[in-house]
Amino acid sequence: SAGAWLCACSARGSSASPGSGGAGSTGSRRMAQAGSADPGVGGHWAAGPRCAPWRWALALLWLATAAGVRARGRFSFRPEPDPYCQAKYTFCPTGSPIPVMKGDDVIEVFRLQTPVWEFKYGNLLGHLKIMHDAIGFKSTLTGKNYTMEWYELFQLGNCTFPHLRPEMNAPFWCNQGAACFFEGIDDIHWKENGTLVLVATISGNTFNQMAKWVKRDNETGIYYETWTVQASPTKGAETWFESYDCSKFVLRTYKKLAELGAEFKKIETNYTRIFLYSGEPTYLGNETSIFGPTGNKTLALAIKRFYYPFKPHLSTKEFLLSILQIFDAVIIHREFYLFYNFEYWFLPMKFPFIKITYEEIPLPKRNETLSGL
Repeated sequence: SAGAWLCACSARGSSASPGSGGAGSTGSRRMAQAGSADPGVGGHWAAGPRCAPWRWALALLWLATAAGVRARGRFSFRPEPDPYCQAKYTFCPTGSPIPVMKGDDVIEVFRLQTPVWEFKYGNLLGHLKIMHDAIGFKSTLTGKNYTMEWYELFQLGNCTFPHLRPEMNAPFWCNQGAACFFEGIDDIHWKENGTLVLVATISGNTFNQMAKWVKRDNETGIYYETWTVQASPTKGAETWFESYDCSKFVLRTYKKLAELGAEFKKIETNYTRIFLYSGEPTYLGNETSIFGPTGNKTLALAIKRFYYPFKPHLSTKEFLLSILQIFDAVIIHREFYLFYNFEYWFLPMKFPFIKITYEEIPLPKRNETLSGL
């Protein structure tokens, strides 16, 4: 897919990378970082803050995760990209700012869905119901249409597992995600193996309000999270950690549109979710407390050993050996180390351990949500 990301992507994040296609993700001070400039609504770019006290950011994270389900934290800024974090396939390569629509325009809203990596593998991952979600818009006044989506800056592997760099004691993560907006809808891309269906119509004014919200959402919710961690597959089971991915962006946008008065059609909408099943997680600490000068060396070694089989660019022999090591750790020894909001957690894994679902999540009802970001 193509597009322009709302938080401007540095050119350093667009070429073949040490972490593409395999493993890689975020670290506390050294994170996969996107540029701090944002194209504003109507094509104006506004520089964002480049620095903010980490103590304040971590305090916000603590407040966000102190009770109940742990969700991805919100941040006050988007740091500069680290040159180490790069992508094999360029993030959002041909984009445009979100336009300002005329208030009396009628904008059609489309649900877009296609198999992950459809451009390379066709419907292969569609058979496993591993789908990518996006939103399309069409102006009835101009006839122009647009695509908006949210995905990984440095590919999925880099958002799920870290790099183990010999010059660094702690795992190094490259796990940012961001919104991408561009003119046009590639009908074949979305229709051939997926979905392109009208779900609502909104006014130009509503679109403009949504665009401002998208900009704020994109500035503050910057880290991708692959996993949803639950106590079991049963309905109503305890959710320990929520994912933060393309489908969650689409769902957040739909809810905002409903809050702004959009009325959605009554059609079935399903989304891919990747679950880990675990007993109650155990908090282990952050990068400093585990990997710092006075950290827990035994725990640090255990975490790095766990992540080692997920490293990128393996030969066929190394890949098969890694699969056996992962199976031994997760299935036999029932261990998983999760990095979430700058903190490490131990997950005591439970049967069925991991599952990919394609679940129905209904479209929101008009005005049923409270005002948010």
